[in-house]
Amino acid sequence: MSKEFVYSKNAPEPIGPYSQAIKLNNLIYSSGQIALNPQTGQIVDGDIKAQTKQTLENIKAILKAGGSDISKVIKVTVYLKNIGDFTGMNEVYSEYFGESKPARSTIEAARLPKDSLIEIDVIAEV
Repeated sequence: MSKEFVYSKNAPEPIGPYSQAIKLNNLIYSSGQIALNPQTGQIVDGDIKAQTKQTLENIKAILKAGGSDISKVIKVTVYLKNIGDFTGMNEVYSEYFGESKPARSTIEAARLPKDSLIEIDVIAEV
C-alpha cells in the first residue's frame, strides 16, 4: 500500500493543513471541496446551483490530477448549509453524475467553511 498526495493547480489550494486528495492503491479520497474559484480563492457569487457547479468542477480537477474522473466516483457526501437547497443542488449534481449514480449521503450542516452553501467530498476508483 502506497499513499500518494494528489494535487491540482486547477482546484483551490487547501485552506488548512490537509491535502486536496489522497490516492491509496486504486482509490482516491478527496477532501471536502467548497465553491472556491481556484484563480481568486474566493467563493463564487450565486445561488446553490452556481456553488454546486464550482464545487464539482473543483472535484473534477482533483480527480483528473489523480488519474480518475467523475464517472469513476463510487461515494459522495454532500453537506448543505440549507437542506432547502436540495432540489437545486440535485439539478446540477445530476448533470455531472448522470447515469453513474454513485452512492451518496446528503446532510444539512450548520455552517461550512467560508460560509459556502455546499461542501462535497468523494471516493473514486482510479
